Amino acid sequence: MKINQLQIEIDGIDKEILRDLMEDARKPILQIANKIGISGAAIHQRLRKLEQAGVISGSKFVVDTKVLGYSTMAFVGIYLDKASSNPATVRELKKIPEVLECHYTTGNWSILIKIICRDNEHLMQLLNHNIQSIDGVSRTETFISLEQQIERQIQL
Repeated sequence: MKINQLQIEIDGIDKEILRDLMEDARKPILQIANKIGISGAAIHQRLRKLEQAGVISGSKFVVDTKVLGYSTMAFVGIYLDKASSNPATVRELKKIPEVLECHYTTGNWSILIKIICRDNEHLMQLLNHNIQSIDGVSRTETFISLEQQIERQIQL
């Protein structure tokens, strides 16, 4: 596996550790160690090696946005008036808390963002007042997600 121009060997034990932690980042290290049959210290050493190589970077909790009242997820393709507008546009998009992801893309759009809103009215307000008003944005194309049917990380 090649990571950021560095070559790192990922063996079966590393993959098993990563699988367990990707499933539940709060899983106790000793539980993983007992399952695999190595010491907790060995697990910590391997995790440190994987972090230093950039394979992993921290852990996070996954918040269920629907429970918090955000029921509308959408993907918005953003057309820019010129490519040089990209950095300033991204700086403005970073200020909008509902923007969860931002991708610089090939194809018709310059930018593709993933946003979360309370409802369709919130989405409309966000588009009209926050996104389409950014200097350099010529127009947008919006796709509302009806249901997320697959969510996963890469399988090891």
